[in-house]
Amino acid sequence: MSTDKAILTCALTGVLTNPKQYPVPVTPAQMAAEARDAFNAGASIMHVHLRMQEEGYGHMPSWDPEVAATVCDAIREACPGVIINLTTGVVGKDISGPAACIRRIKPEIAACNAGSLNYLKIKEDGQWAWPPMVFDNPVAKVQAMLDVMAETHTHPEFECFDVGIVRSVAMFQKAGLIPGTPEVNFVMGVASGMPCDIDLLNLLPRWLPTGAVWQATLIGRGEIWPVHQRVAELGGMLRTGLEDTFYLPGGARATGNGVLIEALAQCAHHAGRAIASPAEARELLGLGLVSA
Repeated sequence: MSTDKAILTCALTGVLTNPKQYPVPVTPAQMAAEARDAFNAGASIMHVHLRMQEEGYGHMPSWDPEVAATVCDAIREACPGVIINLTTGVVGKDISGPAACIRRIKPEIAACNAGSLNYLKIKEDGQWAWPPMVFDNPVAKVQAMLDVMAETHTHPEFECFDVGIVRSVAMFQKAGLIPGTPEVNFVMGVASGMPCDIDLLNLLPRWLPTGAVWQATLIGRGEIWPVHQRVAELGGMLRTGLEDTFYLPGGARATGNGVLIEALAQCAHHAGRAIASPAEARELLGLGLVSA
């Protein structure tokens, strides 16, 4: 068992989930309240997606830098010392939206999608859940995103939806693209990406870049929790939240982010690991010289 400190991340709301159907936060006040519950439960990092604030559009993403500032300022005020991890995912070459948000709020961490994926989901009747699309992240786009992060001293978290993308991050390191401590996020459970599977998880760390810190984002229902437990046992960082699941261990519906982080903290404790404070998380991730 690992005895190091476990860093907990809360993914507060996600991309397109409809707040009229699910308990996802949208407004700055809602985001701050959910973040505070997660912070009190042990999360030192908040992964932040931004939503349009106009009435009836809360299910749509926003790249308005002022929305980013208002939301992140509210979270920081509610959670003293918290680490902000900003989403950056966009389809196509134009990264001006996430770039403007990164420059406006200067997050300590931002996601950097590390490779392309056919983003698919099929329904039981054989129909596509949405029109097949490519989530395109060629190396030139990755480099452009890293250049913006370098301007703001933002630490990149490399999002890996498949095994080949994990291996690509090691190539980025060899090519000199990665500053400081590499951070890799195994995204497991997207229908056309890596499955949420313990046997696969056991293999993935062998392909990490040298000196990397890693975590797993597990998307699904009750099946994710044994895999979370294995992440804790293997020494990874832990992440959950309403972006990733609506279900607690045992199958009950989660009422918010706080109870999900409480369950995640129990995974760490069962593996013999204490929960990292924000200061300890900064040290483990090499964020000491990065401006908040």
